[in-house]
Amino acid sequence: MSAKTKIVVLHLKEVIYTAIFAGLGVLLVILLCWMFQERDPEPEVEETLYVPGVYSAGFQMNDSTIEVEVIVDANHINDISFVNMEESVAVMYPLMEPAMDSIRAQIYENQSLENITYEPSNQYTTEVLVMAIDDALEQARIKKTR
Repeated sequence: MSAKTKIVVLHLKEVIYTAIFAGLGVLLVILLCWMFQERDPEPEVEETLYVPGVYSAGFQMNDSTIEVEVIVDANHINDISFVNMEESVAVMYPLMEPAMDSIRAQIYENQSLENITYEPSNQYTTEVLVMAIDDALEQARIKKTR
Protein backbone atom coordinates (compact mmCIF):
# COMPACT_ATOMS: atom_id res chain seq x y z
CA MET A 1 0.00 0.00 0.00
CA SER A 2 1.55 3.07 -1.06
CA ALA A 3 0.17 6.32 0.10
CA LYS A 4 0.68 9.19 -2.15
CA THR A 5 0.80 12.34 -0.21
CA LYS A 6 -0.40 15.48 -1.88
CA ILE A 7 0.85 18.77 -0.76
CA VAL A 8 -1.27 21.83 -1.39
CA VAL A 9 0.37 25.19 -1.18
CA LEU A 10 -1.89 28.18 -0.64
CA HIS A 11 -0.71 31.68 -0.91
CA LEU A 12 -2.24 34.00 1.66
CA LYS A 13 -2.97 36.64 -0.98
CA GLU A 14 -5.09 34.23 -3.03
CA VAL A 15 -7.07 33.14 0.03
CA ILE A 16 -7.80 36.77 0.98
CA TYR A 17 -8.85 37.70 -2.58
CA THR A 18 -11.13 34.67 -2.80
CA ALA A 19 -12.76 35.52 0.54
CA ILE A 20 -13.28 39.14 -0.52
CA PHE A 21 -14.87 38.17 -3.86
CA ALA A 22 -17.06 35.54 -2.18
CA GLY A 23 -18.18 38.15 0.38
CA LEU A 24 -18.96 40.66 -2.38
CA GLY A 25 -20.92 37.98 -4.26
CA VAL A 26 -23.02 37.19 -1.20
CA LEU A 27 -23.55 40.92 -0.57
CA LEU A 28 -24.65 41.40 -4.21
CA VAL A 29 -27.17 38.54 -3.96
CA ILE A 30 -28.58 39.95 -0.71
CA LEU A 31 -28.84 43.43 -2.26
CA LEU A 32 -30.65 42.10 -5.35
CA CYS A 33 -33.09 40.09 -3.22
CA TRP A 34 -33.80 43.16 -1.08
CA MET A 35 -34.33 45.38 -4.14
CA PHE A 36 -36.73 43.07 -5.93
CA GLN A 37 -38.75 41.68 -3.05
CA GLU A 38 -42.45 42.48 -3.07
CA ARG A 39 -43.29 45.06 -0.49
CA ASP A 40 -46.65 45.87 0.94
CA PRO A 41 -47.97 48.78 -1.07
CA GLU A 42 -48.32 51.97 0.83
CA PRO A 43 -51.96 52.66 1.61
CA GLU A 44 -53.44 54.89 -1.00
CA VAL A 45 -54.80 58.14 0.23
CA GLU A 46 -57.90 58.95 -1.73
CA GLU A 47 -57.73 62.37 -3.21
CA THR A 48 -60.75 64.48 -2.43
CA LEU A 49 -62.58 65.14 -5.67
CA TYR A 50 -65.65 67.08 -4.65
CA VAL A 51 -66.88 69.51 -2.06
CA PRO A 52 -69.71 67.53 -0.43
CA GLY A 53 -73.14 68.94 -1.13
CA VAL A 54 -76.09 69.20 -3.48
CA TYR A 55 -75.50 70.81 -6.87
CA SER A 56 -77.89 71.47 -9.71
CA ALA A 57 -77.70 72.50 -13.32
CA GLY A 58 -80.46 73.20 -15.76
CA PHE A 59 -81.10 73.15 -19.46
CA GLN A 60 -83.84 74.43 -21.70
CA MET A 61 -86.15 72.16 -23.70
CA ASN A 62 -88.50 74.34 -25.75
CA ASP A 63 -90.30 76.47 -23.13
CA SER A 64 -89.48 74.26 -20.17
CA THR A 65 -86.45 74.41 -17.92
CA ILE A 66 -85.32 71.04 -16.67
CA GLU A 67 -83.02 70.88 -13.66
CA VAL A 68 -80.77 68.00 -12.74
CA GLU A 69 -79.62 67.63 -9.14
CA VAL A 70 -76.40 65.84 -8.20
CA ILE A 71 -75.54 64.90 -4.61
CA VAL A 72 -71.87 64.20 -3.90
CA ASP A 73 -69.67 63.46 -0.93
CA ALA A 74 -65.90 63.98 -0.93
CA ASN A 75 -65.13 61.15 -3.36
CA HIS A 76 -68.37 59.74 -4.75
CA ILE A 77 -71.44 60.68 -6.71
CA ASN A 78 -74.30 59.59 -4.47
CA ASP A 79 -77.46 60.60 -6.31
CA ILE A 80 -78.59 62.08 -9.61
CA SER A 81 -82.19 63.11 -10.17
CA PHE A 82 -84.51 65.59 -11.78
CA VAL A 83 -85.70 68.50 -9.65
CA ASN A 84 -89.36 69.50 -9.78
CA MET A 85 -89.90 68.09 -13.26
CA GLU A 86 -93.38 68.95 -14.45
CA GLU A 87 -95.68 66.22 -15.69
CA SER A 88 -96.11 68.02 -19.00
CA VAL A 89 -92.37 67.79 -19.62
CA ALA A 90 -92.36 64.08 -18.76
CA VAL A 91 -95.22 63.55 -21.21
CA MET A 92 -93.63 65.66 -23.96
CA TYR A 93 -90.24 63.94 -23.60
CA PRO A 94 -90.96 60.31 -22.72
CA LEU A 95 -87.35 59.22 -23.26
CA MET A 96 -86.06 61.57 -20.55
CA GLU A 97 -86.72 59.27 -17.55
CA PRO A 98 -85.41 56.03 -19.12
CA ALA A 99 -82.30 57.86 -20.34
CA MET A 100 -81.71 59.28 -16.84
CA ASP A 101 -82.14 55.83 -15.27
CA SER A 102 -79.56 54.35 -17.64
CA ILE A 103 -77.08 57.20 -17.11
CA ARG A 104 -77.57 57.10 -13.33
CA ALA A 105 -76.81 53.36 -13.17
CA GLN A 106 -73.66 53.74 -15.28
CA ILE A 107 -72.38 56.71 -13.28
CA TYR A 108 -73.01 54.94 -9.95
CA GLU A 109 -71.05 51.94 -11.20
CA ASN A 110 -68.09 53.85 -12.72
CA GLN A 111 -68.18 57.05 -10.64
CA SER A 112 -67.32 58.80 -13.88
CA LEU A 113 -69.03 60.40 -16.86
CA GLU A 114 -66.66 58.66 -19.27
CA ASN A 115 -67.76 55.74 -21.44
CA ILE A 116 -71.49 56.32 -21.03
CA THR A 117 -73.33 54.03 -23.42
CA TYR A 118 -76.77 54.76 -24.80
CA GLU A 119 -79.29 53.50 -27.27
CA PRO A 120 -79.34 55.25 -30.66
CA SER A 121 -82.90 56.41 -30.00
CA ASN A 122 -81.71 58.19 -26.80
CA GLN A 123 -78.51 59.70 -28.18
CA TYR A 124 -79.39 63.38 -28.00
CA THR A 125 -81.37 63.09 -24.78
CA THR A 126 -78.45 61.28 -23.16
CA GLU A 127 -75.95 63.87 -24.39
CA VAL A 128 -78.02 66.75 -22.99
CA LEU A 129 -78.43 65.00 -19.64
CA VAL A 130 -74.71 64.15 -19.41
CA MET A 131 -73.83 67.80 -20.14
CA ALA A 132 -76.18 68.95 -17.36
CA ILE A 133 -74.72 66.41 -14.91
CA ASP A 134 -71.21 67.50 -15.90
CA ASP A 135 -72.14 71.15 -15.26
CA ALA A 136 -73.38 70.24 -11.77
CA LEU A 137 -70.25 68.18 -11.06
CA GLU A 138 -68.08 71.05 -12.27
CA GLN A 139 -69.59 73.18 -9.52
CA ALA A 140 -68.76 70.44 -7.01
CA ARG A 141 -65.17 69.79 -8.12
CA ILE A 142 -62.38 71.09 -5.94
CA LYS A 143 -60.41 73.73 -7.77
CA LYS A 144 -56.73 72.91 -7.55
CA THR A 145 -54.26 75.73 -7.34
CA ARG A 146 -50.56 75.24 -7.94
